[in-house]
Amino acid sequence: MKNILFTACLFLCASFTSGQTFTLSSADLGGQFTNEFIAANFGCTGSNKSPELHWTNAPAGTKSFAVTMYDADAPTGSGFWHWVLVDIPSNVMQLKSGAGSIPQKLAPDGSLQSLNDTGAPGYQGPCPPEGETAHRYIITVYALNTPKLGTSSQSTAALTGFMLHSATIARASLIVYCKR
Repeated sequence: MKNILFTACLFLCASFTSGQTFTLSSADLGGQFTNEFIAANFGCTGSNKSPELHWTNAPAGTKSFAVTMYDADAPTGSGFWHWVLVDIPSNVMQLKSGAGSIPQKLAPDGSLQSLNDTGAPGYQGPCPPEGETAHRYIITVYALNTPKLGTSSQSTAALTGFMLHSATIARASLIVYCKR
């Protein structure tokens, strides 16, 4: 009887501690950005294509998602926002490669791409200054408690970040590096 109770306790404890966590992954990205995802401006000659992203185990109550990409090491004093995508419907768990291109219209229906720190909506690939140590690019998916964040295509990344702060249920991130 003790063995049965002990085994049952182990099973229940394992069930509670091994719960699935909200996770962000990419079939396109490893530890460093490749030329396909690097900027095609500011002295960089990449393809400026946003990477494929997918996420699993969104928390209960998720009504939409948002995705951002942020360079924590940009020499600006406040970092640099490369991509801001909000209002992704709650039934969408993946962004196709190239979804950050406004003209290609690959972003999920109903989603909204706001201004990055170049002043344009959509994806801006990494292009750190030459000779600096590798920059950290933090790509984050947010599970939100609202179907619409309330921002526009002209909202700044700072305003969107403020709105995300109060609407976030959970978040998952990847860090990818770039140096040139």
